Amino acid sequence: MNSKKELRMLPMKELRIADVDGGGLVIEGHAAVFDSWSETLGGIFPFKEVVRKGAFNESIGKDDIRALFNHDPNYVLGRNRAGTLELVEDEIGLRVRITPPDTSWAKDVVTSIRRGDITQMSIGFVVLSDKWSTDDGMDVREIRKVQLFDVSPVTFPAYTETDVGVRAMQEYDGYKAEQRSKAEEAEKAAELAAKRAKEQAKLENLKTKFKNI
Repeated sequence: MNSKKELRMLPMKELRIADVDGGGLVIEGHAAVFDSWSETLGGIFPFKEVVRKGAFNESIGKDDIRALFNHDPNYVLGRNRAGTLELVEDEIGLRVRITPPDTSWAKDVVTSIRRGDITQMSIGFVVLSDKWSTDDGMDVREIRKVQLFDVSPVTFPAYTETDVGVRAMQEYDGYKAEQRSKAEEAEKAAELAAKRAKEQAKLENLKTKFKNI
């Protein structure tokens, strides 16, 4: 299990500003899309990953999660426990709805999103459950369960950082080592079973000879 926080712009559907009743507005969209493969990650350790439905459910039900700008804790756009950040898993992915504060910097962020200068969102999380495998020669990772810390509209998404790939591939190496260990144990067990069967056959043969004397 990975114990380090990862920042990633997972495949997303949209990021937009929507007007609400009473003259307010919200920032909304899908911060992640289920079953949609990422671009190649990891730099010198290339891999792809996909998020499966249900990965966020437990976390958004119990954890204290923020909406930040550029993952900066000094710029809080919303918080789920304050009712200013709504997070829901739907059929598409992780749907986000942020009610930003009435501050000058937040208004600047809203303006940049309206203009199309900011169009992407990144999430900060710790992977609690994943599965590694290989598909057509490419290492692939299925993310099945995470602890979510924040969702952030970002200027430049933290998406293809090499250190993310290094950490992930360390986990993958651990997975491969575990598979090799299991294969070796199975081979040893098979050899031991064959040896015991051979010894048992010899014993039965001796018993037969003694009976015939």
